[in-house]
Amino acid sequence: MSDTEHFDLDAYLQRIGWEGGRRADLATLRGVHLAHSLSLPFENLEPLSGRAPSLAPADLMAKLVRGRRGGYCYEHNTLLRLALEALGLGVTGLAGRVVLGAKTVESRPRTHMMLRVEVPGEPQPYLADVGFGAPGALLQPVPLAVGAEHEGGRRRHRLVHLPYDGPLELWALQAYDRDAAEFVSQYAFTLEPFAAPDFEVFNWHVGTNPRSPFTHRPYLQRTTPERHLALDGARLVETRADGTVTERILTGEAEARRVVEAEFGIAVPEGLTLLGRAA
Repeated sequence: MSDTEHFDLDAYLQRIGWEGGRRADLATLRGVHLAHSLSLPFENLEPLSGRAPSLAPADLMAKLVRGRRGGYCYEHNTLLRLALEALGLGVTGLAGRVVLGAKTVESRPRTHMMLRVEVPGEPQPYLADVGFGAPGALLQPVPLAVGAEHEGGRRRHRLVHLPYDGPLELWALQAYDRDAAEFVSQYAFTLEPFAAPDFEVFNWHVGTNPRSPFTHRPYLQRTTPERHLALDGARLVETRADGTVTERILTGEAEARRVVEAEFGIAVPEGLTLLGRAA
């Protein structure tokens, strides 16, 4: 049985609240991308439990679509890929190095998944990514072209080329940081295609390696039109649409579970201790 036979496009679109068109065009790509970003939270509760999440389409449907759960980049972008392919768009997996906060590009491995999307009638492909757990994440896809600035969901992005000795051009997605008043690189990537088995390996590494930050503390993100909410360990940060930032430290396991369930819309698995290793 093929992957598409385990994927239910109707259920997915209902889950993200998309009631627009289903044509293989730019309007549908933008609309579905934004709806997904504003509906499904980013979370790492599987790695926190000591296991890598499944990327099988049936399991993604059960967890992200039919369950009150979210996921991290491999889950989100695999699910989006299934949806876009079902809508008739051409999709290729890409892998990038998260350089946000890094000293050099080479200091980080390729552990992030994003998508290159071909849209019929459009002169250039688009970069799509609904799985980057940071305030600088894309809310709408951007053309794979250097230089132009793009605004979507009150966020500004651009793509640039970075110096690189390899045979392929090195791209970087940059987001505008209002506090620093400058564009900051989020991740770097080439256009080399990656297949599902590659992401299975990356997923296992990120989800089980004891050196991975995702295996030690809860890391959750949720974006709505009004705010971006992030939980990193016991630290809860809310960024409003006007740029106002508030933060506080959650005081215990009971409060953490209430916040995760009520504010992030995530059903915490029975037996999982959220702050045991993060406090």
